[in-house]
Order: sequence, then C-alpha cells, then structure tokens
Amino acid sequence: MPLLSIPYTLSWRKWGVAVVLVWGLSGPSFHFSDTWQLVINTGTTIVTFLVVFLIQGAQNRDSRALHLKLDELLRAVAQARTSLVALEGRTDDELDRLQQEFDHLRQTQGARLERCPDVQADEASRTTPPRRERPG
Repeated sequence: MPLLSIPYTLSWRKWGVAVVLVWGLSGPSFHFSDTWQLVINTGTTIVTFLVVFLIQGAQNRDSRALHLKLDELLRAVAQARTSLVALEGRTDDELDRLQQEFDHLRQTQGARLERCPDVQADEASRTTPPRRERPG
C-alpha cells in the first residue's frame, strides 16, 4: 500500500504535531535567520504541493467510482440510453448538445414528469423540522 493512500489516523496527527514542535523549537536555535525562514518556507511549499496531488488523487478515485456506479445504473434501467455511459469521453460541444436536449425535454414534458417525493418533502422541511421514524 503506498504511503499516500493510508487513511488519516492518529499516527498522522502525532507526526504533524512533532513536525510543528521541531519547527517551533528550531527557530531560536537558528536565531530565526533568513536561511532558516527560507528552509521552512521551502519545506512548507513542498508539503503543500504534495498534499494537492494527494487530494487530486482521492478526487479522481471518487469520481471514477461514481462514474462506475452511474454506468451500472444506466445498464440496469431498461428505458435508459446506454449511449450515456461514456459521456466523460465526449467533447464539450457534444455535451452542450446533450444538455440542450435535456433542457428541451424538461420544457416540453415538464408537466408530465413527476416531481420526486423527496424534493417535495425537502421543501416542506424548510418550514417545519422533519419527523423521524424510530425503528422497532
């Protein structure tokens, strides 16, 4: 398992606290010199750069998993157009045309389309708190 894919745990917190303590305690030793500040700023920049890649990798995995789940739903629903499965490979112009098609469907068939019960419940919950059923 690569180091960057390990979930955030208490050991990471301890490591982070240790780094901050070393940073804070090393300042007086180097008399907070320009070189010390340069080293600290460079280290901080490198860590920030690596964290950006870590977050981007996590978002890419999440996006890929979401696409796979949606692909499975499209395959499972008989009326769904399976041509929508690989939309992420389409050009922006093709996606714009598809968006216009769905906008047109909403305008022409809006009265025939049922509203989701959850949406109606959500709108009602803005004025009153939701009731929760207790198991049992």
